[in-house]
Amino acid sequence: MRRFARLAFIVITVLRFGLDEVALSAFRQRWVRALVRIVRLGRRLDAPRGVRLREGLVRLGPIFVKFGQLLSTRRDLLPPDVADELALLQDRVPPFPAREARAIIERSFGQSIETLFASFEAEPVASASIAQVHLATLREGDGVRDVAVKVLRPGMLAAIETDLELLHRLAAWIERLSADGRRLKPREVVAEFDTYLHDELDLVREAANATQLRRNMEGLGLVLVPRMAWDLCRADVIVMERMSGVPIAQVEKLRAAGVDIKKLARDGVTIFFTQVFRDGFFHADMHPGNIFVSLAPATFGRYIALDFGIMGTLTERDKDYLAHNFIAFFRRDYKRVAELHIESGWVPPGTRVDELEGAVRTVCEPQFARPLKDISLGLVLLRLFQISRRFNVTIQPQLVLLQKTLLNIEGLGRQLDPELDLWTTAKPFLERWMDEQVGWRGLAQRLQDEAPRYAQMLPGLPRLLQQALTRSAEQAEPQLLLQLLAEQRRANRLLRWLLGTLAALLAGALAAALLLGRP
Repeated sequence: MRRFARLAFIVITVLRFGLDEVALSAFRQRWVRALVRIVRLGRRLDAPRGVRLREGLVRLGPIFVKFGQLLSTRRDLLPPDVADELALLQDRVPPFPAREARAIIERSFGQSIETLFASFEAEPVASASIAQVHLATLREGDGVRDVAVKVLRPGMLAAIETDLELLHRLAAWIERLSADGRRLKPREVVAEFDTYLHDELDLVREAANATQLRRNMEGLGLVLVPRMAWDLCRADVIVMERMSGVPIAQVEKLRAAGVDIKKLARDGVTIFFTQVFRDGFFHADMHPGNIFVSLAPATFGRYIALDFGIMGTLTERDKDYLAHNFIAFFRRDYKRVAELHIESGWVPPGTRVDELEGAVRTVCEPQFARPLKDISLGLVLLRLFQISRRFNVTIQPQLVLLQKTLLNIEGLGRQLDPELDLWTTAKPFLERWMDEQVGWRGLAQRLQDEAPRYAQMLPGLPRLLQQALTRSAEQAEPQLLLQLLAEQRRANRLLRWLLGTLAALLAGALAAALLLGRP
C-alpha cells in the first residue's frame, strides 16, 4: 500500500510539472512526438522544460533532488538547458525535528545526549537532502572542545529503496522504448546514482574520505579538513572538529577582512590539480556551499573543505589520458587528441583517426580565438566528451565527475578573480606529472617504489628456478626423456671423437716439430 501511494504521488507530480513531456521530448520518433502533444492537452506548461524538471524533482523529495544533482553532472547525456537548470538544485532542504535527531544519536551510541556532550544545539546549523548538522561541545580534560555532529535523516534507507526500485524500472522501460533511450544509458545512470546514494548513507565512509583527504593535504598548507572523532563515528552519526570560517561566496566580506582574493583563486586551482594529478583522489562536490575560508590568525586565508560524501578517484590511466589530452589541446595537436581517444579503447577500433581529428578541431579550435585566461579546461573536456558521444565512445563516470568538478572550480575561481589564467596555474602540474611518468625521474621513482619487493624476491629466485626446472622434468613425457638421453649420449660420443682427433693432431704436430728440429 505504501509503495502504491508513493507511486500515485509521483505520477501526480509528473503530470503537474509536465515531467512526462520533458522525458518524452528526448526521443525522435514521430509517434513519440505525437504523444508529447497529446499529454500537453489541458495543462499549462508555460515554464521551460528544465525549470519544470528542477521544480518537480524538488517536489518529489530529497531522493529525487539528489538524483537531479547527480544527473546534472552528466552533461554528456543531457541537453544544455536541462543540465543548467539541474545544476541550480540546492542542497538545503527543511530540517527534520530536533527530537528525531536526538533519538538517532542516543540510539547509535546507547547513551543520552547529556552524557555524550557538554552541550548540544537542538537547532541544526545546516540541513541537506541526506543529513543535517548540529553544533555541540565535547568534554576534554578541564575544558571543552567544539565539534559538529552530522546526523543522517531518519528513514532514509527505506525511502530510497522504494524510490530506487521505481527508478530502475523506469530506466529499463526507457531502454526498451527506443534506440534513443538506449543511447542515454538510463540504467547505467540509475545504477551510478544507486551506488553514490548508498555510499552517502554510510557516514563512516564519509569520515574515512575526510581522513584520507586531510592526510593528502597536510603538507600543502592551503586547505583545512576537519579531524574526525573516530570513537564517536557511526553509520548514521559522525562527530568531527568544528570548522569556523566565511562562506567563499561572500567575496566582499572576505575582501573586507583582508583576504587576498586573487591568491585565493589561484590556491583553489592549485588544490584541485594537486588532488587530481598527484593523489588521484579529489573532492567531487566543491560547490560554494561546501567551501569556507578561514579568518583565524594561524590559518588565515586557507580553504576549509566540508561534506565528503562524494569523492572522485582516478587511476594512473585516467590521469595519463587527461594530462596528454590537455597538453595536446594547448599545442593544437588535434591528431594526438584523436589518437588518445582511440588508444584509450573508448572509441570503436574501426574509427578513422582523420575523421575524429577533424571533429576535435571543429570544436576545439574556436577556443583559441579568445584570450588564454578565458579558455575553460572544463569546457574543453566537456566538448571532447560530446565528440566522443558522436563516435559512440563510452565515457568513464569518474571522468564525467571530474569534468563537473573542474567546471565548478573554474566558475568559483573566476568569480573570485575574473582575470584568473587557469592554464598558467595548471600547466606546471601537468608537465611535472608527465615528467614523473615518462622521464628519468619517473623511472627512478618506480624503481625506488618497487625496490622493497625486489629485495624480497631476488634471494628466492634460484630456489624458485630450481623448483620450476624440477617440476618440468617430472612432468615431461618418458619418451621425450629417452630421446633427450639418447641425444646426450650421441653428443658425448661426438665430443670424445673430436677431442681424440684434436689430441692426435696435436701429437702429430709436436712429433713433426721435434723431427724437424734435429740437426
